Amino acid sequence: MIQTATTAAEITLGREALPGLLAIPADPRGLVLFAHGSGSSRFSPRNRQVADALNAAGYATLLFDLLTEEEAQDRRKVFDIQLLGCRLVEAIDWAREDDRVFSLPFGLFGASTGAAAAILAAVVQRSEIAAVVSRGGRPDLAGSGLEELAAPILFIVGGDDDEVLEFNRAAQKHCHAKTQLRIIPGATHLFEEPGALDQVVEAAALWFDLYLRPRPIRFDDREAAGRVLARALVRRAPENPVVYALPRGGVPVAAPIARALGAPLDLILARKIGTPGNPELALGAAVDGEKRDIVINHDIAVALHFKDAEIQRLAAREFAEIERRRRIYLGDAPPVSAHGRAAVVVDDGVATGASMEAALRAVRRRDPQKIILALPVAPPDSLERLMALADETVCLATPANFFGVGQFYRNFHQIEDDQVIRTLAEFSGRR
Repeated sequence: MIQTATTAAEITLGREALPGLLAIPADPRGLVLFAHGSGSSRFSPRNRQVADALNAAGYATLLFDLLTEEEAQDRRKVFDIQLLGCRLVEAIDWAREDDRVFSLPFGLFGASTGAAAAILAAVVQRSEIAAVVSRGGRPDLAGSGLEELAAPILFIVGGDDDEVLEFNRAAQKHCHAKTQLRIIPGATHLFEEPGALDQVVEAAALWFDLYLRPRPIRFDDREAAGRVLARALVRRAPENPVVYALPRGGVPVAAPIARALGAPLDLILARKIGTPGNPELALGAAVDGEKRDIVINHDIAVALHFKDAEIQRLAAREFAEIERRRRIYLGDAPPVSAHGRAAVVVDDGVATGASMEAALRAVRRRDPQKIILALPVAPPDSLERLMALADETVCLATPANFFGVGQFYRNFHQIEDDQVIRTLAEFSGRR
């Protein structure tokens, strides 16, 4: 039997917070978000039964209240499909920033009026939603959303639920997406008949099996990756943390982490030592600190017949750039002490890991209580080597087909010095 961890979730919507239940089985295949019908909640026994069965089939599930307690008393809001759809859209955004599920394919399960909300949300979140299931739903309430829907949708209706069955047949005709109508013989609107809900579960699981396929991992930008990492680190609750970023790309990743932890943000100045003629090929890395250090990629050095003197000469140029950046970014400000603290070391990703290896060694010399390595993405072999230099590691993705860090970002623009300076200025009071 698949073990499932269920935790309370709080979907934040500006000043409001909607309570939910996030259940994650071991090695989940996808995430299914539930949209309950009118007068229901995250504790709906029918949706809970469906969710439990999907968990057993390997799917993570998120059940949450679409309305606050106060809003649920207003019948106009209970049947406000646009409002419910917007809440579901925000829940999808929330889930995409949770490190436990952000990389999974997403599906929606809507019951009764919640089915219409699920359709509207799938239209808005077209690139995020892979499949939709409607149980005893009112898809007709989605209006033009039926024609705009791109995700394949399964309509499940009780054979004795005559009025709703006609609504679903009509809705199916308006859909341009792939559809299927599954009629459960002898079942009424709530599927209370013996075995009826079991057939709903079976049909839904098969639909998600067909369409919830692994999705390519891509962050919108560095700050988005930082927000996902921040959630993971907040749950670890490191004591007295300090966040160190590798400039320049690591700074916008580290800033959301430092905000979430209430920690100071400082820099670890490390530079890749590229080979002549191929600067992207890392011969090693130079890192500043109380003692300057050079980390050599011995496999490349041996293969290309580099002598120590040549490596020292190449490293000297990188140390000069490190000194330039120190003056620009930090001026005369002393480093933030790591002594006895939880040091969180962050970059936007690693390829060979040479610069990060140098950075971790430099931080270790500062006598932290522990080092937490935090990365959005890294190839498995590089990460394994780096994990030996940290006490804890949080890495969101370790893809086997790794060609460069930039392939995992939609926006991977060059970070300029001015952006680094502005970001550090935000945290100057915490130094």
